[in-house]
Amino acid sequence: MNPRMFAFSLALAPLLAACTAAPPPIVDEPPLGQPAVVLVSLDGFHPDYLFRGNSPHLDALAERGVRARWMQPAYPTLTFPNHYTLVTGLRPDRHGIVDNTMQDPELGGFWLSNRDAVGDGRWWSDGEPVWITANAHGLRSATMFWPGSEADIAGRHPDHWHPYDGSVAKDDRVGQLLAWLDLPAGERPHFMTLYFEHVDSVGHAVGPEDERIEAAVRDVDAAVGNLLQGIAARGLEDEVNLVFVSDHGMAQTSPERVVFVDELIPPGSASIVSIGSALGLNPREGRAEELEAALLGRHERFECWRREDMPARWHFGSHPRVPALMCQADTGWRFISRERAARRPGGWEAGFNLGSHGFDPADPSMRALFIAAGPDIAERRVVEPFEAIHVQPFLLRLLGIAPLADVDGDAAVLDPALAGRRRR
Repeated sequence: MNPRMFAFSLALAPLLAACTAAPPPIVDEPPLGQPAVVLVSLDGFHPDYLFRGNSPHLDALAERGVRARWMQPAYPTLTFPNHYTLVTGLRPDRHGIVDNTMQDPELGGFWLSNRDAVGDGRWWSDGEPVWITANAHGLRSATMFWPGSEADIAGRHPDHWHPYDGSVAKDDRVGQLLAWLDLPAGERPHFMTLYFEHVDSVGHAVGPEDERIEAAVRDVDAAVGNLLQGIAARGLEDEVNLVFVSDHGMAQTSPERVVFVDELIPPGSASIVSIGSALGLNPREGRAEELEAALLGRHERFECWRREDMPARWHFGSHPRVPALMCQADTGWRFISRERAARRPGGWEAGFNLGSHGFDPADPSMRALFIAAGPDIAERRVVEPFEAIHVQPFLLRLLGIAPLADVDGDAAVLDPALAGRRRR
């Protein structure tokens, strides 16, 4: 290990010590000569951000390996639901992470800053993420931030993992992944994840059309360049398959395009489970009929359904965590609660996000990124758009694991992205 990586490892030792190390399972033997698979999420990175002069490293990977014209996220087009779809091959209505904010009849409330809920495996147990599947086949895994990886799922964590900490610098995140690659061959993880939220954060703050998005793309691309340089310096280019994805795109929003919930629903008739680009409501006892009369159907800037009547193309509404009534705003519009916003210093317009997601997955603004390159990846190929559910079977194929039977994704969809021994 070079001096810089040794120093980085020492600095990170307390954080590593705080993370649970998973005991070795009794499982199948791992395949011989197994290249590592590194899954990198660029949160909120729309594929149209490529080839604009701001992402030379990603552009080069996209031209050298495989890229999709775009990838369609699952409904709802939110961070936690889609990150878990990418690693389980299940739509949110099946894996149970149906929103960034949820209510469960037995578990209570879930929201992103609720660390107890985020780390509670019962929220995540309807799906089997790749790191659990890999572990069951004798492969080691490591996650540098990924929704679900902090939770004990089926009695397992990744072999190495970190609780999410947005203050960890991009280069330090890359450094940790390279440190895992520096482990002896018998200890090196076969499956690793890396996560960058920076493009999404800037997109929310200023919108996707602001020039500051270009700076955010450049910053993340520089971190990607450091990752590629580190892999090359170790002579591992032929031993690492890289897969870059995003969870959704970003749409421009405005304080002039809001729907005030307080003006829609009869006072005291419902509890708000989730609010933003979509609105999830559970009626108070005895108020369901009144609430439905006020909301169901098409309105000027949104539409509302009972959860069991939502559009079939979204494959959403059967999981018990889906609120009883769901309203979806048109692209670029958002639901606001005056009552909730009144608690915020400066009122509801203070710090208003000028970019958002959570809209119809078919809307072009919601399109997600997919790039792959490595020894088991086809070269110089552009594949047609596909759904995010198909990434998990693709990852398993790269790991030499047969696709799972009971998932929504289909390994055949991304067969054209594979090369050599990984093809059917």
